[in-house]
Amino acid sequence: MSIEIANIKKSFGRTQVLNDISLDIPSGQMVALLGPSGSGKTTLLRIIAGLEHQSSGRIRFHGTDVSQLHARERRVGFVFQHYALFRHMSVFDNIAFGLTVLPRRERPNAAAIKAKVTKLLEMVQLAHLADRYPAQLSGGQKQRVALARALAVEPQILLLDEPFGALDAQVRKELRRWLRQLHEELKFTSVFVTHDQEEATEVADRVVVMSQGNIEQADAPDQVWREPATRFVLEFMGEVNRLKGVIRGGQFHVGAHHWPLGHTPVYQGDVDLFLRPWEVDVSRRTSLDSPLPVQVLEASPKGHYTQLVVQPLGWNPDPLTVVMRDEHPPQRGERLFVGLQNARLYNGDERIEPGAELALAHSA
Repeated sequence: MSIEIANIKKSFGRTQVLNDISLDIPSGQMVALLGPSGSGKTTLLRIIAGLEHQSSGRIRFHGTDVSQLHARERRVGFVFQHYALFRHMSVFDNIAFGLTVLPRRERPNAAAIKAKVTKLLEMVQLAHLADRYPAQLSGGQKQRVALARALAVEPQILLLDEPFGALDAQVRKELRRWLRQLHEELKFTSVFVTHDQEEATEVADRVVVMSQGNIEQADAPDQVWREPATRFVLEFMGEVNRLKGVIRGGQFHVGAHHWPLGHTPVYQGDVDLFLRPWEVDVSRRTSLDSPLPVQVLEASPKGHYTQLVVQPLGWNPDPLTVVMRDEHPPQRGERLFVGLQNARLYNGDERIEPGAELALAHSA
């Protein structure tokens, strides 16, 4: 079941929370709405569900306009962060609830309900807990019950509002993998809200990054990482180092160091330089590729690499986060040398010379 979001706007009083949002979601795709608090992602999800009404614009399911339909008429499954299970009902009865309250002409008979709930219990790996009550379940088990309940009525679309937000880190990881496997098996169309970049990129087919009621980028997870469309996406998606510098003529200046750009940009003046920790070359010896001295402030082993926080010596006031792959990790206080590869330059929100990445190695 495809979803078409066309020119959706939403305001609460004088506060505009969604600004002309348009997005097409193909049938069977899992999409993550990713952004900080206040970005509009949950409001958009609720509008898709019919739990909130847009100020203007249209929602279509498989070409049919559902903009004016009540939530119960949209056949959408909705999973909340805090489960919303009925405490006085068993796991079995919680999952069966949506089936038992269907209109009489659509309601399965008791045998069919039992068969469907039994199948769902097996699917979510909770068959052995069918007679327990929510108070007797762990957080991860409760969320599986909530998901099974949403799937029981065979929704056209499954919507999830930060479904793993109340769980601890290890349970979150396990449920993410499980949800992805379930999606591959059932091929339902789903949209979920999260503020967790790792969660979005691990589970979703496509990540929609939102900020202040706008879509900043909608792409495959690896594309969002490798080619951020805006400065906001670059800074929001994972850790990034920022250095302040100046463009003068065809040179880029940071402190006492400067590098040839290979061309003379139209823009001249102050800029911000951004690069990911793994885009920094790190060496124990100075070289053309790693000419800039730094001192190790922190060293954190991460298995096959070590994450370092280093202080530039005389060329930048702020520490940098870098990664080093070496059998003998450096110690705190050790002197190293770095080169800055694949750097991106911005003047405010505008990228300088888009598509041309700057490699700051040998300095003049």
